[in-house]
Amino acid sequence: MTPSNPPVARRSLVIPRWIWPVALAVGITTASGQSSLPAPEITNFDKLAHFLVFGLLATLVARVERVAAWPVLGMGWAVVLVSAFGGLDEWHQGHTPGRYVEVADWVADTLGAALAVTLYARWGWYRRWLEMPVGAHKRRVENPAANVPDTTP
Repeated sequence: MTPSNPPVARRSLVIPRWIWPVALAVGITTASGQSSLPAPEITNFDKLAHFLVFGLLATLVARVERVAAWPVLGMGWAVVLVSAFGGLDEWHQGHTPGRYVEVADWVADTLGAALAVTLYARWGWYRRWLEMPVGAHKRRVENPAANVPDTTP
């Protein structure tokens, strides 16, 4: 008689939350190192892009466990870190041929970070929506049987 081996439990892939802000920061740095980026010919579109992308970056930083553990201080640090990164990114961009430093871009970075973190910290429904597992955002059907046509003769 051979001893039976217990089944091996399948581990789900757990990705640390700090991976996402680092990945986005690498993407931002890569983009700012390009001589030209495709963008629509809309006045100040780049300011809106800075506002939204750095807002997302700040939200991702605010979600990191060590930052989120300090509700007020952590959110403040998220804004400060992202604002500093925005300033460094503008400096980096200034060393790229065909690109230049714009203080207005850094201001858009900082304002986007501040607004996004404030929304994340203050609006519980927004935070819960962001924290919902992927795939859970699907619309629920209250009575699935009511949506099936009756095919009885």
